[in-house]
Amino acid sequence: MKKFLLILFISMTGFLFAEYDPYIKITVAKDGSGDFTSIQKAINSIRDLGPGEALIFIKSGTYHEKVVIPSSKHKIILQGEDKDNTIITNNDFSGKSDAFNEKMTTFNSYTLLVMGDEITISNVTIRNSSCNEGQAVALHVEGDRFIIKNSKILGCQDTVYAATNHSRQYFENCYIEGTTDFIFGQATAVFKNCTIESLADSYITAAATEADKKYGFVFLNCKLTAKEGISKVYLGRPWRPYAKTVFINTEMGKHIVPEGWNPWKGDKMFPDKEKTAYYAEYGSKGEGGNSSKRVNWSHQLTKQELKKYTLKQIFNNWNPNK
Repeated sequence: MKKFLLILFISMTGFLFAEYDPYIKITVAKDGSGDFTSIQKAINSIRDLGPGEALIFIKSGTYHEKVVIPSSKHKIILQGEDKDNTIITNNDFSGKSDAFNEKMTTFNSYTLLVMGDEITISNVTIRNSSCNEGQAVALHVEGDRFIIKNSKILGCQDTVYAATNHSRQYFENCYIEGTTDFIFGQATAVFKNCTIESLADSYITAAATEADKKYGFVFLNCKLTAKEGISKVYLGRPWRPYAKTVFINTEMGKHIVPEGWNPWKGDKMFPDKEKTAYYAEYGSKGEGGNSSKRVNWSHQLTKQELKKYTLKQIFNNWNPNK
């Protein structure tokens, strides 16, 4: 009887943890030593709505691709060999002519588009090499429960498009750089222990949070830095009226302007956005972290309000660190 119970326990344990073991593992390598030489072909090979997690391991190399993870592909893990040397790059931008001789827009300028749910990325660089030619997205995410860790996201204007109001996104230990509105969109997104580098005197965020959402962009224990010579950067401006952006325990360089936030005046369709946007900080530090001259329509969180900014509450019980 004891032997039977032991076998049953082992079997049940194996069943419980099986879902965390990828059911398929694919290697991408430029030199042909893997299963594919193209990241897109590797993604395409995975069964639609597969039974569990699928791992795509990407060996070091520069992959000149425009990559799409469609909504029919879920639970995919993209894992690079080395974040500095595993590079996915493209150079599309708004205004560039596509294959049909039509002008691209911000929303199809991406290098990597994630539409599937439960996609996890780590140890890669995602780059849009176009700069000062128009909006040029490096990473565009629409899927829910998206995770990216230990990665670099490089671009200029509109580097990260955290899109769609149903999407929850988690960025950890990432380096993100850009010029204008380079973290923008409607999603609920948390940036934890990230370095955010401004390459121009402009705006870091441009949230478009919808009115019924409690959270927009939340930065936890991040560091705001700037390229040499940059001295006038705003924490954000509201792309849409109910934009929500909060910085918590963030180190801010001297490039952050004393007023902190900008109301985005001149938008005739959405005037007076500062009346409905929610911009707040807690524990800002560094030369740009002095909150004494912030715009009067921004907020400094109280300790009681801070308790609402746990991952569990922000993400409505989804745990990105399972």
